[in-house]
Amino acid sequence: MSEAAPRVLYCAFDVVPGPKGASVHITHFTQGLVQAGYAVQLFTAGNGVLPAEDTYCGARIRRIHSDGNFLERAQGFGQALLDHLAEGHRYDVVHFRSIWSGLPLVEAQRQYGYRTLFEVNGLPSIELKYHYPALRGSSLIGKLRRQEVETLARADHMICPSQVTAQYITSLGVAPQRVTVIPNGVDTTLFAPRPVPPADPPILLYVGTLASWQGLELLLEALPFILARRPVRVRIVGRGRKARRKRLTRLVHRWSLEDVVSFEGARPHDTIPEAINQATICVAPLTFNDRNVTQGCCPIKVLEYLACRKPVVASNLPVVRGLVREGMDALLFAPDDPVDLARCVLT
Repeated sequence: MSEAAPRVLYCAFDVVPGPKGASVHITHFTQGLVQAGYAVQLFTAGNGVLPAEDTYCGARIRRIHSDGNFLERAQGFGQALLDHLAEGHRYDVVHFRSIWSGLPLVEAQRQYGYRTLFEVNGLPSIELKYHYPALRGSSLIGKLRRQEVETLARADHMICPSQVTAQYITSLGVAPQRVTVIPNGVDTTLFAPRPVPPADPPILLYVGTLASWQGLELLLEALPFILARRPVRVRIVGRGRKARRKRLTRLVHRWSLEDVVSFEGARPHDTIPEAINQATICVAPLTFNDRNVTQGCCPIKVLEYLACRKPVVASNLPVVRGLVREGMDALLFAPDDPVDLARCVLT
């Protein structure tokens, strides 16, 4: 790293590159920092396939791969960061995306003399119970919430992707002047309209993870109402945990949708525009829950759909209304209402 360039340690407990929106966000953030003249050390999770040491988008990248359950891997990631600092690496700014790296880094801040930036996209006290339902109501969730509040209180500044998330952060006692909203963006050279022959029957497309907050059950529940009026096909592009795939597959069987719905798994991000351009309508059926409404988010999929100039049907939630004008950029349905979702699709 150049001694003249400000030194940034960017920490993300995510696999980069990867098919998730987090990887897209991290990639573009890294590119922006490098182009702005910062010397960036990227510290991410590993998957046992990508090299442990490499360069990525002009930054050095170190990937930490470990075994064990989620919490063991997360704690190991935080310890690896502390070991990295103890080796003598010095930074002007440490930028982190989660409490797994953030809490140990703010605790070590005075010792190593850097400033800290907390990029708040999701908080585990809210999100983990959707991935691991057994944690709902457990003492661990309360412990994580206390760690989140401590990390927020001690970080020098926070950035987040939506006003909904900013409001949640300030509700936890953070002064508004310590929070900056930077909405998600989209690469319009990659995501652009391409002429494709009309699909017959029409294609409804969902792109993203299969997490329960994304509302795929609702989309499947709406399909019989749509199919009663006209045939359609549904493509679901994205990765999901085995339990989620099993649940969604059972619903497809229950409603006899095997000939209508296809689960296509994750695909490289640069191939997503092709799938979007082949679609007739793109959907974002986010559910009404604390992950989407209280914590907030900024769904990259909606921006990517819009960049390809596709008709969009999405839940009428504050995080969606922050991106689109109802009736102009998208049709919005009443959250968790399959009949209203079907109405918007048919319209």
